[in-house]
Amino acid sequence: MAIFDFLGKAVLSFIYDLYKIGCFIISSVNTLLFNLTTGRRAVSKVIYKQIYFTGIEAFYIISWIAVIFGIIIITQVISILPLIGGERFIGQILVWVVIRELGPVFAAIIIIARSGTAMAAELGSMQVNNEVTALEAMGIEPKRYLVAPRVIGTAVSAFVLTFYFELITILGGYLLAGFGKRITFGVYVSSVLETMGFMDIIASLLKSIIFGLIIGAVATFHGLRVGRSITEIPQQTTQAVISSLFLVFVVDGVITAIFFM
Repeated sequence: MAIFDFLGKAVLSFIYDLYKIGCFIISSVNTLLFNLTTGRRAVSKVIYKQIYFTGIEAFYIISWIAVIFGIIIITQVISILPLIGGERFIGQILVWVVIRELGPVFAAIIIIARSGTAMAAELGSMQVNNEVTALEAMGIEPKRYLVAPRVIGTAVSAFVLTFYFELITILGGYLLAGFGKRITFGVYVSSVLETMGFMDIIASLLKSIIFGLIIGAVATFHGLRVGRSITEIPQQTTQAVISSLFLVFVVDGVITAIFFM
């Protein structure tokens, strides 16, 4: 019975956390669409800072990862081209692997590693130092000033980084595919464009936005969950990473099933 009690409490706790994370996402979207007039300058400043940290500063590392990733994929494709019938399959494989799946997921993982942990630790430190309480005492709603800008900024960054990651991966793949003139750039690009459909683009970009909202909401939720002990900061930061990865993979599977099955 003790095991069932433990499992029951764990499930209820997980459902409650999902509810709170969902509330963070809805509140952030509502702030962006309908309630951005009050304190607009302060909120916008935090959004811009979040986009700079999560998006722009990640271009360097994501560029190298995307190029290497593209080379790895094309290396495998070129090795089996004689078996499956020619270079026309390059585009199909790139769309299936990069555009549909790994582009949004890899961008999300990089954001979780760089920004998700930073957001959770930052808000956790603010909780320990009573800065959140001070904001409330001044009449500033923490969700509006601390949560919404970070969630919105992370979603915008995820959207941009996903598009950038996919573009650089495809171009990086050509560095190998075009080496020794195995395939011309025109044939390479046309093979991708002929295979890529409207649903592939919509699914990829939809995943990126939802992943960004999830990562931002989960990181801020766990950051604000820190109590008065500094030892809770690494605990909640770790939990934010685990929860973000779990939800990203679950949502990725759901969206893929809806669009392509």
